[in-house]
Amino acid sequence: MRDTPDRRVTVALAEWAADLDPGGVPEEVVHHTQRMLLDYIAAAVVGSPGEAATAVRGYLAAVDRGDEATVVCGGSRMSAPGAALANGTAAHGMEVDDGYTPGSFHPGAVMMPAVLAAAEARRTDPRATLVAAAVAIEVGCRIAQAGHPATWRRGFHNTPLAGVFGAAAGAARLLGASPREMTNALGLAGSHAGGLFEFLEGGGEVKRLHAGKAARDGIVCAELAVRGLTGPETVLEGSQGYFAAFAGGEVGADEIAEDVIGGLGREWRMLRSYVKPYPCCRHLHGPIDAALRLREEYGACADDVERVLVESYPGAARHSLTSVDSLLDAQMSIPYAVAVALRDGEVGTAQFGPQARRDPATRDLAGRVEVRVAEDCARDYPRMRPARVLLWLRDGTEHALRVDQPYGEPDNPISDGDLERKFRRLCEPLLGAGRCDQLIRLVWEWSDPDKLAAELQAPPPRSMLWGPQNGQNGPAT
Repeated sequence: MRDTPDRRVTVALAEWAADLDPGGVPEEVVHHTQRMLLDYIAAAVVGSPGEAATAVRGYLAAVDRGDEATVVCGGSRMSAPGAALANGTAAHGMEVDDGYTPGSFHPGAVMMPAVLAAAEARRTDPRATLVAAAVAIEVGCRIAQAGHPATWRRGFHNTPLAGVFGAAAGAARLLGASPREMTNALGLAGSHAGGLFEFLEGGGEVKRLHAGKAARDGIVCAELAVRGLTGPETVLEGSQGYFAAFAGGEVGADEIAEDVIGGLGREWRMLRSYVKPYPCCRHLHGPIDAALRLREEYGACADDVERVLVESYPGAARHSLTSVDSLLDAQMSIPYAVAVALRDGEVGTAQFGPQARRDPATRDLAGRVEVRVAEDCARDYPRMRPARVLLWLRDGTEHALRVDQPYGEPDNPISDGDLERKFRRLCEPLLGAGRCDQLIRLVWEWSDPDKLAAELQAPPPRSMLWGPQNGQNGPAT
């Protein structure tokens, strides 16, 4: 297959997604997909008691009579689209899911619930399921990268925007779609793409729904395509297609072709995805890393701090809210995140709960954190995710530290061992150590997806993590 722009981009992408030889997928890609699966499960488990996930499960319990796929920690099964909606919403619910910096995109919370639900419904071979997940993630990452930052500048959230294409591709592959049917699945996905950043101004729980909706819609598009429903075969590159509409004409034909189909089969962009160590927006992680290091290296505790300046790139600098009222406010606020890092010396789920958010000293310090764009950081993004934190202490001393790549980026990676520790840290309070051991083993072995599904379906024996003793929002009742 040629990479040149004279090829129809959508058709070329569909041909690759449908015809890829499973035996030709590098083991590095397979292992990375397993890492993303383990991280997705952690995100879905810890997000399952949240308000958005609980509301979605309640709605689906009233209308969905399916029995095809597992609802994570829900004690139930639903149709594949219903399970994808529930699990995707949960996985995006606590801001611990993975991401892809070049596309400002969260693939795992969309692709994994879509592919796992579709695979469970069809009892697909384990290897075929992993390959379909890798294809889905790759498709989503490429489309997200091609549109970023143009889509972001226009107020669109890339996770549901590009995610529905990846979910459709992964599900269609599991359904045995031909290249033509795969093209139609992508064509249909174009009319399901959507999601706005207005959640930053209020009503933020809708953000959690973005991943679940894209996962569900991807399955629906795939199912309709294999039943003969058609969609435009130029949905991505057409004059009234995806990039024309959502990127506003900022992305040229050559750029679209290079980002979407350049190197297909040779270069796997999904290998550049990151893992989050902190339960908040990724734009906050560089400032958190810098604040924690300054605290450790110079003993710069919160009580010693007169004021703080955080410098970063434009996408991060917009997260400058100093007074937080909700969980999402805190998860999107650099001033709040830096304040709790300096106060507590750690940034975990407890640091974002109601008790922590109400703490007067934290709120006071957050009010003294200024966030602005720095030219060097803006220039280096998205090749890096740089942030600089400058501290002025009450004794007159000053300290500054720049972080180029926050922990978890591919150039500053989280090991398999640290990924397991993240899983246990998030899931043990809900599931217990033994169940976590079993889930980790089943993911790495990946020989019995049915057993994994059964382990995930059982509801938690307790809800310690989200309870008031840990300062979290309790599940809706």
